[in-house]
Amino acid sequence: MTQQDRQISEALEEQRSRLRNFIRGRVPNEADVEELLQEVFCRLVEANRLLMPIDTVTGWLFTVARNLITDLFRRKRPANFTDSATEDEDGELLEMEDVLPSPDAGPEAIYVRRALLAELEAALAELPRDQRDVFVAHELEGRSFKELSEESGVNVNTLLSRKRYAVLHLRDRLQNVHDELMRK
Repeated sequence: MTQQDRQISEALEEQRSRLRNFIRGRVPNEADVEELLQEVFCRLVEANRLLMPIDTVTGWLFTVARNLITDLFRRKRPANFTDSATEDEDGELLEMEDVLPSPDAGPEAIYVRRALLAELEAALAELPRDQRDVFVAHELEGRSFKELSEESGVNVNTLLSRKRYAVLHLRDRLQNVHDELMRK
Protein backbone atom coordinates (compact mmCIF):
# COMPACT_ATOMS: atom_id res chain seq x y z
CA MET A 1 0.00 0.00 0.00
CA THR A 2 1.45 3.35 -1.04
CA GLN A 3 1.64 6.39 1.22
CA GLN A 4 -1.19 8.07 -0.72
CA ASP A 5 -3.39 4.94 -0.44
CA ARG A 6 -2.80 4.88 3.30
CA GLN A 7 -3.69 8.59 3.58
CA ILE A 8 -6.89 8.04 1.62
CA SER A 9 -7.95 5.07 3.75
CA GLU A 10 -7.28 6.99 6.95
CA ALA A 11 -9.13 10.04 5.66
CA LEU A 12 -12.14 7.92 4.72
CA GLU A 13 -12.33 6.41 8.19
CA GLU A 14 -11.64 9.66 10.02
CA GLN A 15 -13.88 11.89 7.95
CA ARG A 16 -16.85 9.66 7.08
CA SER A 17 -18.96 10.75 10.05
CA ARG A 18 -17.94 14.41 9.86
CA LEU A 19 -18.52 14.53 6.11
CA ARG A 20 -21.93 12.84 6.46
CA ASN A 21 -22.94 15.44 9.07
CA PHE A 22 -21.67 18.24 6.83
CA ILE A 23 -23.79 17.00 3.93
CA ARG A 24 -26.79 16.21 6.17
CA GLY A 25 -26.75 19.79 7.47
CA ARG A 26 -27.24 21.06 3.94
CA VAL A 27 -29.34 18.36 2.27
CA PRO A 28 -32.72 17.42 3.78
CA ASN A 29 -33.21 14.09 2.00
CA GLU A 30 -31.34 11.21 3.66
CA ALA A 31 -31.11 9.23 0.40
CA ASP A 32 -29.43 12.24 -1.24
CA VAL A 33 -27.05 12.50 1.73
CA GLU A 34 -25.90 8.90 1.29
CA GLU A 35 -25.65 9.25 -2.48
CA LEU A 36 -23.53 12.38 -2.18
CA LEU A 37 -21.30 10.79 0.46
CA GLN A 38 -20.65 7.80 -1.81
CA GLU A 39 -20.00 10.09 -4.77
CA VAL A 40 -17.41 12.06 -2.78
CA PHE A 41 -15.58 8.83 -1.91
CA CYS A 42 -15.83 7.57 -5.48
CA ARG A 43 -14.25 10.77 -6.71
CA LEU A 44 -11.46 10.40 -4.17
CA VAL A 45 -10.72 6.87 -5.36
CA GLU A 46 -10.86 8.05 -8.98
CA ALA A 47 -8.50 10.93 -8.24
CA ASN A 48 -6.13 8.46 -6.61
CA ARG A 49 -6.25 6.17 -9.65
CA LEU A 50 -5.50 9.11 -11.93
CA LEU A 51 -2.61 10.03 -9.62
CA MET A 52 -4.02 13.49 -9.04
CA PRO A 53 -2.00 15.26 -6.40
CA ILE A 54 -4.14 16.04 -3.35
CA ASP A 55 -2.32 18.08 -0.75
CA THR A 56 -4.97 17.98 1.98
CA VAL A 57 -7.35 15.06 1.64
CA THR A 58 -9.78 16.39 4.24
CA GLY A 59 -10.04 19.80 2.59
CA TRP A 60 -10.40 18.14 -0.79
CA LEU A 61 -13.25 15.92 0.48
CA PHE A 62 -15.23 18.87 1.84
CA THR A 63 -14.66 20.92 -1.31
CA VAL A 64 -15.94 18.08 -3.48
CA ALA A 65 -18.92 17.59 -1.13
CA ARG A 66 -19.78 21.31 -1.30
CA ASN A 67 -19.60 21.25 -5.11
CA LEU A 68 -21.78 18.15 -5.32
CA ILE A 69 -24.37 19.74 -3.00
CA THR A 70 -24.43 22.80 -5.24
CA ASP A 71 -24.91 20.59 -8.29
CA LEU A 72 -27.74 18.73 -6.55
CA PHE A 73 -29.62 21.95 -5.76
CA ARG A 74 -29.11 23.22 -9.30
CA ARG A 75 -30.67 20.03 -10.66
CA LYS A 76 -33.57 20.16 -8.18
CA ARG A 77 -34.19 23.90 -7.99
CA PRO A 78 -37.67 25.18 -8.74
CA ALA A 79 -38.73 26.68 -12.02
CA ASN A 80 -36.48 29.49 -13.10
CA PHE A 81 -38.00 32.98 -12.92
CA THR A 82 -36.75 33.74 -16.43
CA ASP A 83 -38.47 30.72 -17.91
CA SER A 84 -41.39 31.80 -20.03
CA ALA A 85 -43.43 28.75 -19.05
CA THR A 86 -46.10 29.46 -16.48
CA GLU A 87 -47.77 26.10 -16.79
CA ASP A 88 -46.92 22.68 -15.43
CA GLU A 89 -46.78 19.47 -17.47
CA ASP A 90 -50.60 19.18 -17.40
CA GLY A 91 -51.13 22.71 -18.72
CA GLU A 92 -52.24 24.00 -15.30
CA LEU A 93 -51.07 27.47 -14.33
CA LEU A 94 -48.39 27.41 -11.67
CA GLU A 95 -49.13 28.99 -8.32
CA MET A 96 -46.47 30.98 -6.48
CA GLU A 97 -46.20 28.09 -4.02
CA ASP A 98 -45.10 25.86 -6.92
CA VAL A 99 -41.98 27.90 -7.69
CA LEU A 100 -40.84 28.60 -4.13
CA PRO A 101 -38.72 26.07 -2.23
CA SER A 102 -40.85 23.92 0.03
CA PRO A 103 -40.71 24.87 3.72
CA ASP A 104 -40.53 21.12 4.42
CA ALA A 105 -37.19 20.85 2.60
CA GLY A 106 -35.14 21.93 5.58
CA PRO A 107 -33.53 25.04 7.02
CA GLU A 108 -31.77 26.14 3.82
CA ALA A 109 -34.99 25.92 1.83
CA ILE A 110 -36.80 27.95 4.50
CA TYR A 111 -34.05 30.57 4.35
CA VAL A 112 -34.20 30.73 0.53
CA ARG A 113 -38.00 30.89 0.62
CA ARG A 114 -38.04 33.76 3.15
CA ALA A 115 -35.36 35.65 1.26
CA LEU A 116 -37.22 35.28 -2.05
CA LEU A 117 -40.51 36.40 -0.50
CA ALA A 118 -38.81 39.44 1.08
CA GLU A 119 -37.23 40.30 -2.27
CA LEU A 120 -40.58 39.83 -4.03
CA GLU A 121 -42.16 42.31 -1.64
CA ALA A 122 -39.34 44.80 -2.24
CA ALA A 123 -39.50 44.28 -6.02
CA LEU A 124 -43.28 44.77 -6.01
CA ALA A 125 -42.81 48.05 -4.15
CA GLU A 126 -40.53 49.24 -6.97
CA LEU A 127 -43.26 48.83 -9.60
CA PRO A 128 -45.53 51.66 -10.71
CA ARG A 129 -48.82 51.36 -8.82
CA ASP A 130 -50.92 50.33 -11.87
CA GLN A 131 -48.50 47.48 -12.72
CA ARG A 132 -48.27 46.34 -9.10
CA ASP A 133 -52.06 46.39 -8.64
CA VAL A 134 -52.66 44.26 -11.75
CA PHE A 135 -49.91 41.80 -10.84
CA VAL A 136 -51.10 41.39 -7.24
CA ALA A 137 -54.76 41.08 -8.21
CA HIS A 138 -54.13 38.54 -10.96
CA GLU A 139 -51.22 36.49 -9.60
CA LEU A 140 -51.63 36.65 -5.86
CA GLU A 141 -55.37 37.08 -5.50
CA GLY A 142 -56.28 34.92 -8.50
CA ARG A 143 -58.65 37.43 -10.07
CA SER A 144 -59.37 37.33 -13.81
CA PHE A 145 -58.47 40.10 -16.25
CA LYS A 146 -62.12 40.33 -17.25
CA GLU A 147 -63.13 40.90 -13.64
CA LEU A 148 -60.39 43.50 -13.17
CA SER A 149 -61.40 45.27 -16.39
CA GLU A 150 -65.06 45.45 -15.40
CA GLU A 151 -64.16 46.72 -11.94
CA SER A 152 -61.64 49.37 -13.04
CA GLY A 153 -62.96 50.32 -16.47
CA VAL A 154 -59.49 49.67 -17.95
CA ASN A 155 -59.27 47.68 -21.21
CA VAL A 156 -58.18 44.01 -20.79
CA ASN A 157 -55.27 44.54 -23.23
CA THR A 158 -54.01 47.44 -21.14
CA LEU A 159 -54.17 45.27 -18.02
CA LEU A 160 -52.31 42.50 -19.82
CA SER A 161 -49.64 44.96 -20.89
CA ARG A 162 -49.25 46.31 -17.35
CA LYS A 163 -48.90 42.81 -15.98
CA ARG A 164 -46.37 41.94 -18.68
CA TYR A 165 -44.15 44.87 -17.68
CA ALA A 166 -44.50 43.91 -14.03
CA VAL A 167 -43.52 40.32 -14.77
CA LEU A 168 -40.50 41.39 -16.81
CA HIS A 169 -39.30 43.60 -13.96
CA LEU A 170 -39.91 40.93 -11.32
CA ARG A 171 -38.22 38.20 -13.33
CA ASP A 172 -35.15 40.34 -13.85
CA ARG A 173 -35.02 41.53 -10.25
CA LEU A 174 -35.71 38.17 -8.63
CA GLN A 175 -33.55 36.05 -10.94
CA ASN A 176 -30.42 37.76 -9.64
CA VAL A 177 -31.47 37.11 -6.05
CA HIS A 178 -32.45 33.53 -6.83
CA ASP A 179 -29.10 32.84 -8.52
CA GLU A 180 -27.19 34.35 -5.61
CA LEU A 181 -29.08 32.28 -3.05
CA MET A 182 -28.61 29.07 -5.01
CA ARG A 183 -24.81 29.62 -5.11
CA LYS A 184 -24.61 29.59 -1.33
